[in-house]
Amino acid sequence: MAVKSKAAQDFVPIKEIRDGVVILKDGTIRMLLMASSVNLALKSSDEQQAVLMQFQSFLNSLEFSTQVFIQSRRLDIRPYLILLEERLHEEVNDLLKIQIREYMGFVKTIAQSTNIMSKLFIIVVPYAPPKSVTSSSSSSGGFSLFGGKKDTSSTPSQSAVEAFEEARTQLEQRAGIISQGLARTGVRVVPLGTEELTELYYRLFNPGEVEKKVDVR
Repeated sequence: MAVKSKAAQDFVPIKEIRDGVVILKDGTIRMLLMASSVNLALKSSDEQQAVLMQFQSFLNSLEFSTQVFIQSRRLDIRPYLILLEERLHEEVNDLLKIQIREYMGFVKTIAQSTNIMSKLFIIVVPYAPPKSVTSSSSSSGGFSLFGGKKDTSSTPSQSAVEAFEEARTQLEQRAGIISQGLARTGVRVVPLGTEELTELYYRLFNPGEVEKKVDVR
């Protein structure tokens, strides 16, 4: 008997991304905060100790679980090279043209010989509402990772909307606690919006997809 293969969507735990909130299939929700970094190596010993103590105090003050996610990405320098190319065509000074052209060659050489990486720091803030906020599968502004913007032909019930807003308020309060706690260590956080979340998860679930080529003359 033939085994029916499952669709890729069946392996993705995300049901919907709505208004900057990730709704999982189990009914729990997530808010993701992008965090800045602190270079401890540039600080004195006393400053390093102070930052670590503040971070320890922040962790001890949390009354809910959080997850810190770090993603390393190969930095795409093609947009930067395109910008230099445009600057080269606009430049009228011959000496500056030579310098820009040499600098472009230097950047290309470095990029080809070394993997230039960028790091993305994400704090995942979870919340499990008393009852699912996903009782209605259709809502305004929702996005699916595979199908783009979700169908909004049916309107969610008032109770479902109220439950979602209440849960989102709880998430925002937790995000505020994290933001205030990390600010004392010099780390700033910014919540990711719906489109940013969709792009992030799409990259995570499609790591092998080849990016479109950019023509660099």
